[in-house]
Amino acid sequence: MGNTDAAYMAGVELAHRVPIPPPRPFIDTFLSNLKETFYPDDPFRQFKQEKGGRRVIRALQYFLPILEWAPNYTLSFFRADLIAGITIASLAIPQGISYAKLANLPPILGLYSSFVPPLVYAMMGSSRDVAVGTVAVASLLMASMLGKSVSAKEEPTLYLHLALTATFFAGVLQAALGLLRYPVYIIIK
Repeated sequence: MGNTDAAYMAGVELAHRVPIPPPRPFIDTFLSNLKETFYPDDPFRQFKQEKGGRRVIRALQYFLPILEWAPNYTLSFFRADLIAGITIASLAIPQGISYAKLANLPPILGLYSSFVPPLVYAMMGSSRDVAVGTVAVASLLMASMLGKSVSAKEEPTLYLHLALTATFFAGVLQAALGLLRYPVYIIIK
C-alpha cells in the first residue's frame, strides 16, 4: 500500500505531516546546493582512500585517462583503431575543409580541425565512442560573428587573426572551466 492509497483510504482523506527541517546557516545551505548542482557525484570517490603516491597516480589517471589504458594497449587494438581512423578520416577531412570554407577560413584550418581535436580527446577523453570535430553551426556562427566586424575578402589577414583569437579564447574558457571544476569541488566540500 503506497502513500496515495493511504491518503484516500475508505474515502477519508488522511493528512501526513512532514516535519520542517531545522534552520541551517545560509552559507551551509548555499554551499550544499552549489555542490549538489555542479557535483552530484564525488569525482574523487574512486581514489579517496588511497595514500601518498598511489593517490597522485590515480588522480592523474582520472584527469588523463590515456595514462590508465595506454599500458594495456595491444597491437590488435592498434590495428582496429587504424582501420577506424582511416574510415573516419575519409569523412572528417573533407567535412573539416568544407566547414572551414563555410566560415570563410583557409581550407588548411579545416584539416587541423579534422585531426587535432580527436588527438587531444584521445589523451583526455573518457568515452570510447565519440565524435569530436567541427560542426556547421559553429562555422556559420564564426562567419556571421566576424562578418559583422571585418570582411573576409577585403582584409583576409585581420579576419584570420580574429578567427584564431576567438577560437583561442573559447578553448581557454572551456579548458579553464573543465580544470577549475575540481579545485572548486574541493573548496565547496
